[in-house]
Amino acid sequence: MHPVLAKSAFICDMDGVIYHGNRLLPGVQRFVAWMQEQGRRYLFLTNSSERTPRELAQKLARLGVEVPPEHFHTSALATAAFLSSQAPGCSVYAIGEAGLINALYEAGITMNEVSPDYVVVGESPRYTYEALTKAIRLVNGGARLIGTNPDLTGPTESGLVPACGCLVAPIELATGCKAYYLGKPNPLMMRHALKRLGATREVSAIIGDRMDTDIIAGIESEIETVLVLTGVTRREDLARFPYRPGHVVSGIAELVEGL
Repeated sequence: MHPVLAKSAFICDMDGVIYHGNRLLPGVQRFVAWMQEQGRRYLFLTNSSERTPRELAQKLARLGVEVPPEHFHTSALATAAFLSSQAPGCSVYAIGEAGLINALYEAGITMNEVSPDYVVVGESPRYTYEALTKAIRLVNGGARLIGTNPDLTGPTESGLVPACGCLVAPIELATGCKAYYLGKPNPLMMRHALKRLGATREVSAIIGDRMDTDIIAGIESEIETVLVLTGVTRREDLARFPYRPGHVVSGIAELVEGL
């Protein structure tokens, strides 16, 4: 059994670790079944803000893995929690999908395209020149800029696609304002995850495919790290980083070998 499986709580990234787009990656069904059979605490923690926890649960179910919605936490939820604690009842101009919009509404945050307190940007295939222009004008008018996560790209079954960091960059360049990002590696995201799990960092491990978000988030939070090579980071990329993961595996399938 892989030594990291001695941990009692697991924080697991999704894109590039659990699936690529609509393709489940090898070993995932066995890993989830093992965590459930052994009574391990687990949370799927994704920087993507597009889907709600219920939608993520339904997606995994379509791929053959049954996981209740309460086992998911997204950068959209982290963003909504941050805004509601910083400025209760604030208003936002949001560029994003249902996962982000629902999280904001549920946190008591209203939509405002005229004079919002914040401009909030998440992933969206409907990101347009018109939306970009409006966001720039609102930030220049005094709205504060928030990004749900700093990822520049995300993996799919057909290759990399632009992620939130790419979509926020033009707004930053045009306004001279730097966004505040809520997703990994922001320590708030990791604290939310540990609270949701009811676990301490000592008994937890984070499994991810990105050195610049998942692995650095684990290192800075003093949580054991496992890098899988099924997503963005390749083995030859490791030499570029000044930090190292605790473990490197080819994928979840290697992690569960021998179970």
